[in-house]
Amino acid sequence: RVSNGDQMGVFAMQYGPGAENAYAGIASAFSDSVPLLLLPLGHPRERAGIAPHYSSLKGYAEITKAIEQVNAPNRTSDIMRRAFAGLRQGRGGPMAVEIPADIALEDVSEESFYYVASRPVASQGNPGDIQAAAKALCAAHFPVIMAGQGVLYGKATDELVELAELLQVPVCSTLLGKSAFPEVHPLALGSTGTTMSGHAYHFIRRADLIFGIGTSFTKHGMVMNIPSGKTLIQATNDASDINKDYNIDLPIVGDAKLVLRQMIDACREIVGDGRKDDQATAKEVQSERDAWLSQWRAKLSSSEVPMTPYRVIWDFMHTIPPEDAIVTHDSGSPRDQIVPFYRSNGPRTYIGWGKSHGLGTGLGLTIGAKLAAPEKVCVNFMGDAAFGMVGLDFETAVRSNIPIITVVLNNSTMAVETRQMADSHGLYGTRDLGGNYADLGKAMGGYAERIEDPNQISAAFTRARKVTEEEGKAVLLEFITSEETELSHRRAF
Repeated sequence: RVSNGDQMGVFAMQYGPGAENAYAGIASAFSDSVPLLLLPLGHPRERAGIAPHYSSLKGYAEITKAIEQVNAPNRTSDIMRRAFAGLRQGRGGPMAVEIPADIALEDVSEESFYYVASRPVASQGNPGDIQAAAKALCAAHFPVIMAGQGVLYGKATDELVELAELLQVPVCSTLLGKSAFPEVHPLALGSTGTTMSGHAYHFIRRADLIFGIGTSFTKHGMVMNIPSGKTLIQATNDASDINKDYNIDLPIVGDAKLVLRQMIDACREIVGDGRKDDQATAKEVQSERDAWLSQWRAKLSSSEVPMTPYRVIWDFMHTIPPEDAIVTHDSGSPRDQIVPFYRSNGPRTYIGWGKSHGLGTGLGLTIGAKLAAPEKVCVNFMGDAAFGMVGLDFETAVRSNIPIITVVLNNSTMAVETRQMADSHGLYGTRDLGGNYADLGKAMGGYAERIEDPNQISAAFTRARKVTEEEGKAVLLEFITSEETELSHRRAF
């Protein structure tokens, strides 16, 4: 995701346990539309289909764009051509090629081996659809643009900013699309997932039209439900998204960058030089943001002990400039707490996720982000429960000299599950957690600190950045936090 699919990821694994254990990661890549070539080794053909031999060909069918088996050596080039074409066309996603173990040992003749690079193809939207959408967008009284991950993959941030400024339309993003629009921009509303900012809530609730660009408009527990009674424009490169979960009034099928350029041209024909001098919407965004932040100021600047995680997030954002960093959350409370308040600044400076991911996913994503963008300060925020699932992978970063910063928000409980686990916790204490994670980080060879004083948050992040940049070491910062359960507009619609 950080390399935007320009450089393909490839993962090869053995049959049996290798292919089985890879399933969760592949499902995550599929839900995030990540182009990834998978090369699972298959059992020898004479043992295929005999229990308990796992079949990637069957098992991966629901979590890949397509999977094909190399059932004869001379078909390898044809099969790989189709795999790479699938990686480069349309919506991203994993493509898999299973190679049976006996086939893998056979020779491929020179005559049957050939390769011609597959070129990506991007299409404009139908001109009539563009005209209808532009007319509706310009005529709307309270429009909102919702940017999805397709804007990132389409490298369309500049066009999105141009359209928003032309019409003075506020812009929010999906969770996957966070950072597609600079969140420090006067028209930015931030990301809309399970939680959102106050100004996002205000504008979306009032909107009479929502223009979704590069988004599937999927209904999901980790995605904001779109309130009824709004005209919906949807531009996507995947026609199967249209009318999937919502009745789409004005559908457009096409590449985000090309569609946005068409929309800019069509809207300019309607409004001329645009409404750039009309700052009323930008002022309203700022007013609503100020009012929302005033309600949260006590938590964002709190000196209480144990510290609130909101103070950690706020001080982090004001210590390490968002344009210098690539940040990601983890499942549960860290995601719900950071997404409304953290303001990313630049495409792919935030990795949003949440549809089909295991607890602890953020640590691995951050390691990958640092490999793809070594010049960035790569930081993942996770809870103590997430660290309990994948914490030993911090040693991978240490051993491989990948200088990430892992932030563990340790509240000694699974706070987000307070209501759902009330009975089991009362009987068995199922939400209770414990441990000194900074000591674990040191034992794994990394630099680690345990911070209990909220007035030391900024200094800890400054030291962490210095260690990663000057010593090249992975850093673990453990913050002892309160059991914070207050969230900003959680599941508001």
